[in-house]
Amino acid sequence: MILTLSCPDRRGLVSAVSTFLLERDANIIDAQQFGEPSTGTFFMRVAFDLAEGDTPDAARADFTSLAERLEMDWTMRGPEPRKVMILTSKFDHCLADLLYRWRTGEMEMDITAIVSNHPREMIGHVDLGDLPFHHLPMKGDKAEQEKQLLALIEETGTELVVLARYMQILSDDLAGKLAGRCINIHHSFLPGFKGAKPYHQAHARGVKLIGATAHFVTADLDEGPIIEQDVERISHRDAPEDLIRKGRDIERRVLARAVSHYLHDRVLIHGEKTVVFAE
Repeated sequence: MILTLSCPDRRGLVSAVSTFLLERDANIIDAQQFGEPSTGTFFMRVAFDLAEGDTPDAARADFTSLAERLEMDWTMRGPEPRKVMILTSKFDHCLADLLYRWRTGEMEMDITAIVSNHPREMIGHVDLGDLPFHHLPMKGDKAEQEKQLLALIEETGTELVVLARYMQILSDDLAGKLAGRCINIHHSFLPGFKGAKPYHQAHARGVKLIGATAHFVTADLDEGPIIEQDVERISHRDAPEDLIRKGRDIERRVLARAVSHYLHDRVLIHGEKTVVFAE
């Protein structure tokens, strides 16, 4: 089981949670906490095993009174894999990496569907196997396409939507409905290089570092709470094609880390930023 929470900071919070678990004869495996001084907010993540005969539903029900008294925003989740839907376009490197990590057991998740605005044969060389594939083309009627997408998300019980280089901008309405459960990989680390061809922009400016950013999707394009970032040093010898090649590698590993953090309940949203408890 994993308990995550945030609440107004005060004395005795760690003790209150630990005592609750002790009284249930639960075994704490890992515990991390953080107090944000500027907002007076406390964050905590606890992984624990329930005692024999105890159940997740009973634990959640009993924790409710403590959570209400301490004004906690909390979740308590069992070991079942998260249901994940992956959206992609023609670029296949992020999709291929996620599927490889899933197939090797590195990334435990229940993939509900692969969705693309392009036909299956146009998505690089990725072997989708028996995974459900849905082609939802963008033919000018964005509202209708997103209506179908949202219906699919709801029908499959999808908990997390991953934009694995899905080259479509979600509407404000859909972004709002997926708040806190949709992760995008932005092919830039520096906010000065937004939009089309960021690596070409970076090359023209003679940058020395390139990178990528994984963040939650919001109505503000590429401005959602950041989950993970990484960079790589380059030189004057690198052409735009070299930046693109190196950038693909950064994108796939940054997205994989962000998704993994989410799957293991390590990410808590705090306004326009996140608290990420490291593994």
